[in-house]
Amino acid sequence: MEEPRTARPFVPASRSLATLRRAADGCRGCDLYKRATQVVFGAGSREARVLLVGEQPGDREDLEGKPFVGPAGALLTKALEEAGLDPAAAYVTNAVKHFSWEPRGKRRIHKKPRASEIRACRPWLEAELEAVRPHLIVCLGATASQSLLGSGFKLTAHRGELVESPWGGRVLATIHPSAVLRAPDQDARRAAYDGLVADLSVAARALERGSRRRS
Repeated sequence: MEEPRTARPFVPASRSLATLRRAADGCRGCDLYKRATQVVFGAGSREARVLLVGEQPGDREDLEGKPFVGPAGALLTKALEEAGLDPAAAYVTNAVKHFSWEPRGKRRIHKKPRASEIRACRPWLEAELEAVRPHLIVCLGATASQSLLGSGFKLTAHRGELVESPWGGRVLATIHPSAVLRAPDQDARRAAYDGLVADLSVAARALERGSRRRS
């Protein structure tokens, strides 16, 4: 039986984010790199207390090489600010580092990454977590949640809850901001956005309590 593919051989021992980012350019741990413009590694300080994980880069992120710079990223920034979290102080990344897409006319449409691609890319996410060692991890969407918390994790049942993290600190799962943008009408978008802000507010309060305990 053929061994499952993985990014592990491409991940250096160093936990310098700059070194990891350079090494990720040469990753061939799955086939997504063949159609992507470039790798989209995480961004932010290794001193960040909160690390946000999405599913994968989108079209705009693939072209610019940075995570969360498209419409979903703009909405996430707004929600973080409203929840009392500083977007500039967070580290943001994705469970998968290359854009998975399918053509629709002249457009490139997001395609959910396969479970094998998510597993293959996990060593990069683990390296980022070891480099940053955040106090709190926020998983945005089911793919990111299951990547870290296991395939049996049900976002609908446990969103907004704080659970213990194998990497220290805690994990909170919520919807991906793109789910707000995909809502069918204005009322549904408002409700989805309010729910996202409410979940992020739980994260903000948890970080605040942690700061008070350390002071």
